[in-house]
Amino acid sequence: MARPLTSFALPTADQAALENFTRTGCRPVRAVRRAQALLALATGIGQQATGKAVGLSRQTVSELRRRYEAGGWQFALTEAPRSGTPPRFDGPQRAALTALACTPAPVGHSRWTLRLLADKAVELALVDTISHETVAQVLKKTRCSLTASSTGAWGSERRVCSSDGRRAGRVRAALPPTFSGRLRR
Repeated sequence: MARPLTSFALPTADQAALENFTRTGCRPVRAVRRAQALLALATGIGQQATGKAVGLSRQTVSELRRRYEAGGWQFALTEAPRSGTPPRFDGPQRAALTALACTPAPVGHSRWTLRLLADKAVELALVDTISHETVAQVLKKTRCSLTASSTGAWGSERRVCSSDGRRAGRVRAALPPTFSGRLRR
């Protein structure tokens, strides 16, 4: 048998703030649902009914109630920061690395390599440390290729764009330039 619920009461100031929060401004849907759940809990219905009414699970409503009791309504509506390491590159750093990859290769090299780009990014103080694999991921996300025609690797070959044909590769001419008018079979 489940434990009986203790009563949940919102002070009038918190209730007014939550009602104002749900009615005004442009807010994330998750925060508005949490505010609605706190208001529904204050009416005296159970956690299961509150979850069904608002569209949350009973466990989420229970956790929301615990967070409210621990730190107030603002603490209950905000999310905890996500775990894991923060990304090493922000937008300007990605743009600088992509621009660096589009410049001519250093003296003594025919083209940029991932390791050369990583070393140059550290030398230019774009980042403290970076691996060549991270450089590859950044360039892949920006759809930058180290073998693009700007580096001279493909010359004037006609190619299908990756968004059009993925692995189509080189496109051959439909007819040779010296077409005589007769088709060979």
